[in-house]
Amino acid sequence: MSVTYTGRCQCGNIRYEIHAEPLTLYLCHCTECQKQSSSAFGMSLTVPRDAVVIIRGCPKAWTRGADSGREVKCLFCDNCGTRLFHERSYNQHTINVKAGTLDDTSWLHPVGNLWTNSAQPWVTISDDMLNYPGQPKDMRLLSERWQQLHSETKKAVE
Repeated sequence: MSVTYTGRCQCGNIRYEIHAEPLTLYLCHCTECQKQSSSAFGMSLTVPRDAVVIIRGCPKAWTRGADSGREVKCLFCDNCGTRLFHERSYNQHTINVKAGTLDDTSWLHPVGNLWTNSAQPWVTISDDMLNYPGQPKDMRLLSERWQQLHSETKKAVE
């Protein structure tokens, strides 16, 4: 079964497709994600890098340091400024799609919170999710939780 998820920037100059199931979805409360999203947190949908295809436009990029000390390449629309993707220097096989740019966000259900030590005090951190005070050393638990959640959802639909 082939799957395709689609998304775009706010102005529509850049459109993309994802041709694989996501690996995980989490919320990041680091101060950089708060600035990037102009909100309380950023939302990252991790997918295989080779599954993302730009079908219109060409994102611009800049690289910034992360709160973890690592580098993040940020891809965005140079017309409307919408952040679309984050490429992490420590993992070239995956890319984080800024999940709010998907055309359909109704199915999104984050499984974890990163950098809870810098979360806004009014944000409720659910005990039903995996929660990390900073950057987790290993992202496998987030992927495992995502797979578990989505296999349960698929069984309920069948």
